[in-house]
Amino acid sequence: MSTPIHIPVLLDEVLDWLMPQSGQVLVDGTLGGGGHASRLAERLQPGGLVVALDRDPQAVAAAEQNLASLPVKPICANFCDLPEVLAELRLEAIDGVVLDLGLSSDQLADRERGFSFDSDGPLDLRFDPTQGEPAWRLLRTLREEPLANLIYQYGEERFSRRIARRIVERRRTASLQTSAQLADLVRSCVPRSRGHSIDSATRTFQALRIAVNDELKSLELALQRIPDCLKPGGRFVVISFHSLEDRLVKHAFRQDARLQNLTKKPLRPSDREAAANPRSRSARLRAAQRICE
Repeated sequence: MSTPIHIPVLLDEVLDWLMPQSGQVLVDGTLGGGGHASRLAERLQPGGLVVALDRDPQAVAAAEQNLASLPVKPICANFCDLPEVLAELRLEAIDGVVLDLGLSSDQLADRERGFSFDSDGPLDLRFDPTQGEPAWRLLRTLREEPLANLIYQYGEERFSRRIARRIVERRRTASLQTSAQLADLVRSCVPRSRGHSIDSATRTFQALRIAVNDELKSLELALQRIPDCLKPGGRFVVISFHSLEDRLVKHAFRQDARLQNLTKKPLRPSDREAAANPRSRSARLRAAQRICE
């Protein structure tokens, strides 16, 4: 099993807001490369436990080996199913939860999953390859207007109609099967801004990934269900990378009667972190605490 290459985002801030202590039980709902889970587990000893969930079976398999020396229990599950996971483990309530909604560097590096723009592997984009339909099939069947709306809503791509039109034109003669094929098509539609380092295909890939994994629905369910899993005073930390995600988190933390919002404004990476880890640049951290009734 390869060593994870993912760099955890806003790690110091996660530790500050979750305040891990020995003997506690915390949940990392987005295990990924294990960066947050491993550091939390180190601070929970002796007697503590990190329940680490991920929809990606490969991430769970890697953690079972790489984090074997730490009190971490990797489980293949969606974080919105946390109540069922805790019931299976016979845990009544937990001391804190962190969700990092970003894509891990390990997933991006896997050329067979379709997350990398230059991959000749299948355009899949699913976290769990056994669930749902791959992105290439979505592009083959979705009509032009719904496809444009999807790219605009989930990717905030202002050239969404142009991209959708080109996709529909392309599939009349040849299918889009690989990430490289889609990335080249999108780049031909979207002018690249001067001095902008983000690939022109980023927003379209983001939109398709959110769609095939039904990510916003999972987040909505998690925000509804996770507060009941927390002990009084338990912390709930979410790192988002998309305005739609952040809006859902902000609303839940401010409006949920079970929670006290702890961050008036989202925390952002320092200039130093953003320079060292460019993928952290759009990260926004919000924190809340379960109200003591």
